[in-house]
Amino acid sequence: MFAEDRVLVGVINRKRDLQSVLDDKWYRIPQAQMKRGVNAEYIAFFQSKAFGERNGGIYYFGDRKGIELVYRRDLIPSEPNHPRANEAYYKIQLGTIREKKPPILNTTKRTIGFIYTTWDRFIKASKISDLYSKEDYFVDRIYHALRNAGVPSERIWSAEYKNTAPQLRVLCEKGTFTASTSSEGDGMYLDENRPDDKILAGILAEIAKQGGPLTIRIPFDML
Repeated sequence: MFAEDRVLVGVINRKRDLQSVLDDKWYRIPQAQMKRGVNAEYIAFFQSKAFGERNGGIYYFGDRKGIELVYRRDLIPSEPNHPRANEAYYKIQLGTIREKKPPILNTTKRTIGFIYTTWDRFIKASKISDLYSKEDYFVDRIYHALRNAGVPSERIWSAEYKNTAPQLRVLCEKGTFTASTSSEGDGMYLDENRPDDKILAGILAEIAKQGGPLTIRIPFDML
């Protein structure tokens, strides 16, 4: 375990999926949700509202042992008629499943998707906000503002690729819009000293120039 090891936090919405993690040592992610692949040494699990008293917390994590692409119908043969039965998923094989002590709690009730963080942040964290670098938190804020505006986007986290500035990408009708916390490069510069609403307005204007957003995100309750 090294401080710079990457940890991917994923969401678990169903008790049977948590049992797959705990008993069978695997976790699934739609390939469409992780087009750049799964770049992490450890996988942690955020339990959603299905878990009663443990709603909104990270209580378990495990090391990644392997990965393969599998159709959902083969991963979960008991659900052959699921709307995504014929879609490809990463099946992530896990090693020892450990409890996170203390658990990482969502004290501000913020919306959680996938989060990339580093081992040193993860192991010390007791609340979700502890997982973010300052720049990642800023980009995540803009990401959720875009989502609330009906614009699907994807994030690149500083922990996902070492020495890479956090970024946002939006697939548009006429190309790809990019924005970054680095002032270098061709994309829009995300200046954290500007008000969020001004940044959001600028992003929406640039996306409109490129014909509007192209993609549709997969809701987590459809996984």
